Amino acid sequence: MDTVFILTVLIVIGALAFDFINGFHDTANSIATSVSTKALRPRQAIMLAAVMNFVGAMTFTGVAKTITKDIVDPFTLQNGSLVILGALIAAIAWNLITWYYGIPSSSSHALIGSIAGAAIASAGFGGLNYSGFLKILQALILSPILAFGVGFIVYSIFKIVFKNANLTKTNRNFRYMQIATAALQSYSHGTNDAQKAMGIITMALITNGYVTSTDIPFWVQVSCAIAMGLGTSVGGWKIIKTVGGKIMKIRPINGVAADLTGAAVIFGASALHVPVSTTHVISSGILGVGSAHRIKGVKWDTAQRMLVTWVITLPITALLAAFSYFILNLFF
Repeated sequence: MDTVFILTVLIVIGALAFDFINGFHDTANSIATSVSTKALRPRQAIMLAAVMNFVGAMTFTGVAKTITKDIVDPFTLQNGSLVILGALIAAIAWNLITWYYGIPSSSSHALIGSIAGAAIASAGFGGLNYSGFLKILQALILSPILAFGVGFIVYSIFKIVFKNANLTKTNRNFRYMQIATAALQSYSHGTNDAQKAMGIITMALITNGYVTSTDIPFWVQVSCAIAMGLGTSVGGWKIIKTVGGKIMKIRPINGVAADLTGAAVIFGASALHVPVSTTHVISSGILGVGSAHRIKGVKWDTAQRMLVTWVITLPITALLAAFSYFILNLFF
């Protein structure tokens, strides 16, 4: 059988596996606040997130096109199949490691770092598309800072508006509202995170000569949306505990503010066609809300551990991908 065809099939399977893992790895982020405040039971929250992630994944393709062409040029990529497959192996490995330890690391950082590392191993530093790569890095860095600021502002407004409201009644009303905001945040997650696997598959199809355009084939969009929806339905209990309870004690009003913050920043990124880390955005939004509520109430040791993971993800996945590429090169 043709080696190019075999590698393409392996990449499609790997990308769908990455999307499936991304589903249960990052699902926790979009529903953690609604579960921690008991606005939704865990099973209800996960099924809601699964449906909304699928719908979100079917709505946008702009981020997928950015992944396809902005990190490396798929039309000139050397040993493209091995670069992409090596990147997927590294990104999946890192996602599983951080999921096992309950650390809400970024699937986006893992994938982007992996693509860059494998491309450098193949063609040297000249293999990167620096203008596009730097644009993606800027979005990854600025989005959590923006989310922190927006979360702080949104909750500060809530405090002023509801200052004299009955606490019990307010929390009950916001608990109902959290159902809608959890759905909105899950939808926004689908509009950005599911796009990354679509971009990877399309990159492989271009590299191997199966398509000649960066337009995302419909079958790729549907299969990635299904993979993320199924992955979401599995859930990610360890990360739910970290995001939903170990950053701060979340009440319904905090949860709504954090959900609105995350959804707004992620929607903005999807509209601009830039991939962002939904993990970073949502966690930073919670930190911003917590700081506005009571800065001493934020568990900064958890935030510090998350920050360290975020910082090391890019270089570690780049090295893992380079290693994976060299190993694959021995067999193909």
